[in-house]
Amino acid sequence: MAGEGIGGQREGAFRNLSGCAICAIFERSGGGISGGDIIRSIAVMHDRSNGLGGGFAGYGIYPQYKELYAFHVFYDDPQAKSECERYLDSYFDVVNLSKIPIRRSSKITDVPMIWRYFLRPLKTKLEEYMVGEDDYTCRRVISINTKIRGAYVFSSGKNMGIFKGVGFPEDIGEFYRLEEYEGYGWTAHGRYPTNTPGWWGGAHPFGLLNYSVVHNGEISSYDANRRFIEMFGYRCNLQTDTEVITYIIDYLCRKQGLTLEEMSAVIAAPFWSTIERMPPEKARLHSYLRNLYSNLLVTGPFSIVLGFDGGLMALNDRLKLRSLVTAELGTRVFIASEEAAIRAVAPDAGGVYAPKGGEPFIVRLEGGAA
Repeated sequence: MAGEGIGGQREGAFRNLSGCAICAIFERSGGGISGGDIIRSIAVMHDRSNGLGGGFAGYGIYPQYKELYAFHVFYDDPQAKSECERYLDSYFDVVNLSKIPIRRSSKITDVPMIWRYFLRPLKTKLEEYMVGEDDYTCRRVISINTKIRGAYVFSSGKNMGIFKGVGFPEDIGEFYRLEEYEGYGWTAHGRYPTNTPGWWGGAHPFGLLNYSVVHNGEISSYDANRRFIEMFGYRCNLQTDTEVITYIIDYLCRKQGLTLEEMSAVIAAPFWSTIERMPPEKARLHSYLRNLYSNLLVTGPFSIVLGFDGGLMALNDRLKLRSLVTAELGTRVFIASEEAAIRAVAPDAGGVYAPKGGEPFIVRLEGGAA
């Protein structure tokens, strides 16, 4: 696998019970939320992690480059960097590139080279391949991650960025100096690997274009999901079940044109006995989705938060086997595994709600503000 050496640190041969933490903050008005707030929220759930993975996704953090794709890349060595940059120069106009600013810490070790690129697809290449910008960029990301050894593009959206690594999430946030960023939406994850290694590329969030996913749980349907999704050009090679959820969402929403509600009805589909009790029109829709996308039903316990351009979505598995709560304060919305993580940054938040299993909780910017 191209990126498997990145970061070095591994979980080893032992298995840990799952205890992941997820949280998110979203400002409907499009106003700025400091990255320091999301660090304080996830830090409350420290004991749900074990230092083998933490990460964040911020939306609206690159307004000066909002029309460009922002690639965040891990490198094992200078050779991988040189090869990847030659590749980028062949397919993109590289408007800006730099190391991602970090704060060195004894708590964060085995640090790879971490670079950031703001890119515009070359018009001549778009005409040659006869595809849209997103399809073109998605193919380039998959190509780098599967063919260039020691290079891993872990974030590739517009006006958003993923920051992750091996460590407790609050330490990862300090490492990336997230308090210096502001955005309208943030997600965070503290990882306690179950069956997969703890390494820099395997930390959450997982992203593709503007989609990012943080996940608490374990996907028992991984092999069936992976075999199906790889028929459409995706490659699941990052040693974690969460990666496949990101690709499923991209495939269903971006490529197939499903709404978030319809996508949720695929990956957390109602039981057939539940569908039989629905009104006829609704039952026909759910039967159609279950039959057409049967291989994309995600089974096993999970709670996820999906970040996308202009919004967030929270979703539990249909049996609600993982905790997930939401709350609001004015135009600000909070999502977390535990209410305590919300109270840490919004002690007066109200409307605390626990979405039902399979029920998508969706929040978007008001009036398309960004």
